[in-house]
Amino acid sequence: MAKGDDIQSRLVKFAVRVLDLCEKLPKTFAGRHIAGQLIRSATSAAPNYGEARGAESKNDFVHKLGITFKELNESEVWLEMLSERRMVPDPELRPVQEECKILCRIIAASRKTAGGLPKRETEQKSESPENPGLCHIDRP
Repeated sequence: MAKGDDIQSRLVKFAVRVLDLCEKLPKTFAGRHIAGQLIRSATSAAPNYGEARGAESKNDFVHKLGITFKELNESEVWLEMLSERRMVPDPELRPVQEECKILCRIIAASRKTAGGLPKRETEQKSESPENPGLCHIDRP
């Protein structure tokens, strides 16, 4: 299995785990809203990565990896909201959050390797008290 196939498979499995998680959310206004947003962002990462793998140029590859990264980053924020609201038991939510963070790091590293980020944007993610563990890239 090629490295890209492994990442693609992980992204698909992540999306399926999120779909399963969203099925368990309360059928309240907040539960439905978060489920819809989380499903959109989490399930779009794998197809965008697939688009990157079929890119027509290096710039196209880097751009599509960027979209993949943004969708994973958004997913991480929605997962954090679920955690804050205690809408899903922690033992079910934590592994999905951890996989999201790992996938963010993998995609960020791929962008860096492809030469798609200036050096200043490849610094370690910020983990401030206001933003613990989120996988966004620090911007100058």
